[in-house]
Order: sequence, then C-alpha cells, then structure tokens
Amino acid sequence: MARKLLWASLALAPITFIVDLAFHPGDVPLFVLAASALIPLAWLIGESTEQAAEHTGPGIGGFLNASFGNAPELIIATFAVADSLPNVVRGSLAGSIVSNLLLVLGLAMAAGHSGRPLNRNSLLLQVGLVALAVGAFAIPSVIGWDGDPDRHSLAVVSTPIAAVLLLLYLVVQTVQLRSFRADHAASGGQEREGAWTLRRALAVLAIGTLATAVISEILVHSLDGFAKSAGLSQFFISMVIVAVVGNAAEHGGAILIARRDNLRLATEIAISSSAQVALFVTPAVVLLSWAVSPALPLAFRWEELGAMALATVVVGAVVWDGLSKRWQGWVLVGLYVLLVAGFATVGDRGS
Repeated sequence: MARKLLWASLALAPITFIVDLAFHPGDVPLFVLAASALIPLAWLIGESTEQAAEHTGPGIGGFLNASFGNAPELIIATFAVADSLPNVVRGSLAGSIVSNLLLVLGLAMAAGHSGRPLNRNSLLLQVGLVALAVGAFAIPSVIGWDGDPDRHSLAVVSTPIAAVLLLLYLVVQTVQLRSFRADHAASGGQEREGAWTLRRALAVLAIGTLATAVISEILVHSLDGFAKSAGLSQFFISMVIVAVVGNAAEHGGAILIARRDNLRLATEIAISSSAQVALFVTPAVVLLSWAVSPALPLAFRWEELGAMALATVVVGAVVWDGLSKRWQGWVLVGLYVLLVAGFATVGDRGS
C-alpha cells in the first residue's frame, strides 16, 4: 500500500510545475508544494539506485546515487552565481557537506541495525578527501575574512585550488570505481529475483534526477519569500534549508535503503555524496562561474569552515571501526541539530 501511495504521489512533480507555470501562487504555498513533491522523487531515486546496485554492488551504487542526487545542486548553484548570490551558493555547498555527513549518515545508521559491517576503507577514503578539501578551502577563506570576500583577486586564488581538487576527485574515483567493479565481480553477487534491469534502473535515475532539478529550482526561487515570512536570515536559508532541500534525493534515498538493512549502500551514499560536493560540485561551480560571471571565490565564513571541519573529524571517528551503531547515528543527528540551532543565531555576512 505504501509503495502504491509513493508511486501515485510522483504526480506532485508535474502538478507543481504546472501550478508554478500557469497559476503563479504565492511563495509560501509554492514552497510547501515543491517540498512535498521532492519526497516521492527522493524515494524514486533511492529505489532506482538500490536496483542499480543489484548489478554494480554497493560502492558503485552509492556513487550513482551521489552523482544523480547532486546534479540538481550543481545546476541550482550555477544559476545562483549568475543571480549574484555568492553567499547563498557557498552556504548551500557548505551546508550540503555538513548535512550529508551528520544528518544523512546519522539517520541512516539510526534507521539500520547495530553491528552491521561497513565498507571501512572506502568510507575513510571519502572522509579523508573531504578533510583535504576543507583544508584547501581554508586558504582563500582565511584571506577573505579580511576585506571583501567576493573580490576578483580572491576568485583568481580560488581557481587553481578548484582545478586541483576536481582533478584529484576524478583520479581517485576512477581508481575506486574500478576496484568496486572488480570486488563485485569477484564476489559473484547475484541479482535478487524481480530486480530491475540495469538499463531500466539508470533510465529511472535519469528521469528522477531531471524532475528533481526542475522542482528544486522552483523551490529555491520560492525560498526568499518563504524565509521572509518565517523571519529567517539568508545565512540560515542557505546553510540549512537550501542544503537540505537540494539534497533531498540523497537524504530520503539513504534512509529508505538503511531501513531495508542495506547499511553498506546507505553509508556509501551519505559519505560519497559529501565528498562529491566538496571535490566535484564546489570546484565545478567555481570554474563554471567564470563563464556566467561574477567569478565565485571559495571564501567561506568561519562558521561554515568550522562546521565542515567538525563534521569531518566526528564522522571519521564514527566509521573508524567499520561497524554501524545506532547510538552513534543519533549522536551525529544530535550534533547536527546543535549546529542548526547555532546557525539560527548567526546573522548574514557583514551584519
């Protein structure tokens, strides 16, 4: 029954698009409608990722979920740069890294069973990549704390850093994906009866991602009016709301997969998504910003940089033993809630 309701609720996506295009409702109802439409889309991406993982293994499955789930964020961030909203872009990217590490991973571990083995080496590699990216972000960020954080010279400094991170990510992922493929072939994994074909799973992933991109853009455009009605700061909007909504696919997918006791895939989704935002999406936005102008410097606020660093250290400690524990999942969620409470007290940059 629940699956039938989820399939039926996918109709919310075209309804949201038609309502926005034809009726132009206020920002508040449009935000609520778009957010509701993202829930079944998150389930669809999670379902198709799990079906694809039947053929590829959890490592590649997690990479696919992260890639398809982060595509809307890359599109939204590029449009936001073109709209001269650099603080929103940086806040949403930092918030995405933090929410994937703490909220998504925490809820996934809390939803699964304790004692389940994780892919320790893969997860620690991804966490290490995030730590490396945060260290690289610190260079232009510290410089940006003195003077205009959006000055052109800082964008020039950020460009080679972005290029190196992007190249590193491509090299590491190429090697790791080959390893995942070899491990899956060696394990002789068998697809369960009734599983989708790989072609069908990838097609549904693509359709779900495209729909998520469209609905996410509608939701982001309605955020400003919604936030003003709620009395929220631009910093909180970008660091929490845009970040969580922009990653709804990974959030929902990882939790649903964890509830089915597939902790290896669920944790791969959460952490590999964070690494992809740090080393692929963020550098790609910086490089693409030169085409849409103004160029985007990697000048994060100390609150953003500190939250990313803290989340990286804590998650590294949690996955160190390679076992999933429910209580650790709730600790990660609790830490995220504390950070969100702190973000709510922080004003906009320069205020």
